Amino acid sequence: MSSNSVVENSADQDVERSVSFDYSELLNRLDSFFHSQHTRTLEWRKAQLKQLLILINENEQALFDALQADLGKCKQEAYVTELAYLKSDIKHQMASVKKWMRPVKKSTPLVAQPAKSYIYPEPLGTVLIIGAWNYPIQLTLSPLIAAISAGNCAVLKPSELAQQSSALIAKLLPQYLDENAFAVVEGGKDETSALLSLPFSKFFYTGGEQVGKIVMRAASEHLTPVTLELGGKSPCVVDSQIDIEIAANRIVWGKFMNVGQTCIAPDYVLLAQDIADDFIDALKHAIEKQYGKSPKDQEEYGRIINQRHCQRLASYLDGQDVILGGQIDIQEKYISPTLVLNPNENDLIMQEEIFGPLLPIIVMPSREAMLTFINKRPHPLAAYLFSKDEAFQSQFLEQVSCGSVCINDSSMFMLNHELPFGGVGTSGMGRYHGKFGFDTFSHEKTVMKRSFALENTLRYAPFTAFKKMILNRFIG
Repeated sequence: MSSNSVVENSADQDVERSVSFDYSELLNRLDSFFHSQHTRTLEWRKAQLKQLLILINENEQALFDALQADLGKCKQEAYVTELAYLKSDIKHQMASVKKWMRPVKKSTPLVAQPAKSYIYPEPLGTVLIIGAWNYPIQLTLSPLIAAISAGNCAVLKPSELAQQSSALIAKLLPQYLDENAFAVVEGGKDETSALLSLPFSKFFYTGGEQVGKIVMRAASEHLTPVTLELGGKSPCVVDSQIDIEIAANRIVWGKFMNVGQTCIAPDYVLLAQDIADDFIDALKHAIEKQYGKSPKDQEEYGRIINQRHCQRLASYLDGQDVILGGQIDIQEKYISPTLVLNPNENDLIMQEEIFGPLLPIIVMPSREAMLTFINKRPHPLAAYLFSKDEAFQSQFLEQVSCGSVCINDSSMFMLNHELPFGGVGTSGMGRYHGKFGFDTFSHEKTVMKRSFALENTLRYAPFTAFKKMILNRFIG
């Protein structure tokens, strides 16, 4: 989950302006501890993961309060999408890290025998994790869990837009985790620029495309590997062969959770023409059922991160056919769940990742038109298809390139630790979650161990005709 290309977490495009902070001493200190070999042990990794779990368990109410202050999240949504998610991730990593750390045996060709070949996973070093504001606890700590599991030190830069969550992370982390290995830097553009100027062993950034480009440029100075978890306009195709009520409920849940401020939320719906009226009615009913007639008064319905982004979203409705919602209170950072019918594809609402509670619905004449519409746009982070037709499901999987696909539901793939999460093209690069996170923060070192026995001199010059024949037969 990440912020969109308009809504950057640590800065707008001027994030790379002059550096006025120097964190080189901090990086040197963490690097020194990393080179002490402490982080390579299974015991240290599991101890840090356990401490992170204790941090969450002992400070649940403080974390709830921070999320309520920053985003108006109700306790249940905050628990499910942030705290419970993290606790499940930690437990999965703790149960699996011993196995993941083991060298992986590989076969050895006959010409190299006698020998053993294997892949040896090793930590990268000290990594920089730049979090996002829309899920400010989860999206900052989830990469940290993977970094710890892989045996790294880390500097965390939470988003300054989620002020209470950032401050709480900065306060709590040193109380629970090894201060020799982990640090939190708060701040905005200048602090982020200063961190990006340093030779970290990896940059892990969650946010929007524009700052993602800045992170990549900074990484190029030191040839630092990068994982970018970005966003995009995630399409939701609604075929005529569906259970209308169930599909509507699932789309409303995925779209309006966290007031639409979710990078994998359905960004727009492409709707089959022959069920359009019935499905739109079902969407309206599902919104009222889940959020009531007055969502502003419902505990379960949160708020936009700040007034600036509330105004941005409000501007997307100019000249649109709003068929439900559209109530806006900039002062209160409130926008009601809103349905927009058939916007022009050149309108801002169809050009920018929305990242809010506005759902455009475009009625389409055919499945082919839907696929064409999606494929002439940049690769999305997620794509959704609601259809009982298995042939169409297969066609969708083959023709739509995206980070993740969910068929007949929205966002549920995030709950499976066995599935990687990440984008493709402008929606990101690299992946994490579960073993994939461990791999992201590890280097897979190639190892071949040979014996001094049975020396084979065929490879040594001079090359006789016999040597050439044998070598070419076994190597070619």
